[in-house]
Amino acid sequence: MKKSALFLMLVPCFYLSQMKTGTFSDLEVQQKENPKPVVIHLYTDWCAVCKIESYHLNKDKELVTMMNEHFYFVNFEAEKTKEKIHFQNQDFEYLQNGNSGIHELALALSKNKNQPVYPLWVFLDKHQNLVYYQEGQMTPEKMKQKLKEISAL
Repeated sequence: MKKSALFLMLVPCFYLSQMKTGTFSDLEVQQKENPKPVVIHLYTDWCAVCKIESYHLNKDKELVTMMNEHFYFVNFEAEKTKEKIHFQNQDFEYLQNGNSGIHELALALSKNKNQPVYPLWVFLDKHQNLVYYQEGQMTPEKMKQKLKEISAL
């Protein structure tokens, strides 16, 4: 009895709304069935700003609802994703560099072709045309503003 009561008290503490994330493979299929604007978030596991940003964005329930209902979201780990990715009629592969590396798609999406700045945000309309690009942290307020602007297109 004590364990179940403790469990029920702790469940709300663990609940944090989450943006539904997909992959580039999912995106291709989903866009054919139901075209929507796309938000691509490039990050790395060593980026402290990326982790803080993710926490704040997922904590905003209005933002999470807006993203989940009206957009496709791809959360892309630029330096650990090693599989081949087909995106916008091109194939991209992981570029190994000793013990580390970077995915070609991260370089293709970045305006800085030598080393992307993280976090990196790429917003595409439902036809996969670039409508907004941002290097650096995105606040929940700015994200909601951009999503509203893009969904009005």
